[in-house]
Amino acid sequence: MIEKMLSNEYIRALIIILSVIVFTYIVKFILIKYIKKLTEKTKTDIDDVILSLAIRPGMALVIFVGIYLSLRQLSILAPYAKWINMFSIILTVFIIALLASRIFSVLMSKWFKVRKKFEKTPRLLNKIASVIIFIIAGVMLLSYFDVEITPFIATLGIGGLAVGLALQNTLSNLFAGLHIISDRPIDVGHFIEIEAGVSGFVEDIGWRSTRIRTLPNTIIIIPNSKLAEANITNYSMPDSEMGVVVQCGVDYGSDLKKVEKVTMDVAKKIQQTIPGAVKTFEPFIRFHTFADSNINFSIILRVEKYVDKYLVTHEFMKALKERYDKEGIEISWPVMKVYQKK
Repeated sequence: MIEKMLSNEYIRALIIILSVIVFTYIVKFILIKYIKKLTEKTKTDIDDVILSLAIRPGMALVIFVGIYLSLRQLSILAPYAKWINMFSIILTVFIIALLASRIFSVLMSKWFKVRKKFEKTPRLLNKIASVIIFIIAGVMLLSYFDVEITPFIATLGIGGLAVGLALQNTLSNLFAGLHIISDRPIDVGHFIEIEAGVSGFVEDIGWRSTRIRTLPNTIIIIPNSKLAEANITNYSMPDSEMGVVVQCGVDYGSDLKKVEKVTMDVAKKIQQTIPGAVKTFEPFIRFHTFADSNINFSIILRVEKYVDKYLVTHEFMKALKERYDKEGIEISWPVMKVYQKK
């Protein structure tokens, strides 16, 4: 009975498909139930990410192989065996290339995060890596099918010249993006300000434009070519710590030694207690101007990153005003004395 059933090509094809599907889901169950628990115990999360990325493409590849083997059992499809084989090879190479590009993207992101302290890898690098992988896959397919690639490359060169002339602005932005990534005047996650008055965190460096997230949580999109030529102030280089200068002034009748002592007491307390302030930094004060109404001076504090300066300045000004009021130190508003000649 079993031999009779197996002699039927349609039943054999069905058995192969069902067997492969069952086998695939058993392997998936083992991977999720047991292998994933082992990867979760490791110190790095790379194996967890790679495993999650590989499950679906791997299942698709195994099921596709099962379908291919089942179709080979059908004599009705024998005249089309060449096309089936060709399609099978193309699809297999595509799935492998897709899986390789995803894994390479994960490894590259991890490397950038460790080496360059990126929170995210610029999408431009991921896209270039994916394009290179798929080009290699395409060349391998052409070589497998004995297609002469020299005329193909020559045609691509001529076509590329025409496309390059038509897409000058796009290519300018692309190479500007590569220049920004290689020269590294900015990195993803840096807080920058450009000459147009735009400031914010670098969210991503794409193939055409760079996205900047402003403090009000809006996205500004700047073409890479314009950004590469702009004057950029990078508040995250050489490191994210930065000084905060608060300007103040006191009445001419004030005791400057007392003003310095009181101001330093407040500044040290703020530097030690407010989140975002650098706890190891010693604040200082510098008198600098005999102005119209006040003797002006600067108080220098230090914060861990650019956005921390707002809270530190806010708390310092409140505490300083309260302490000045308590000590009888006056901050004069602009006044004008008029003398009348007798």
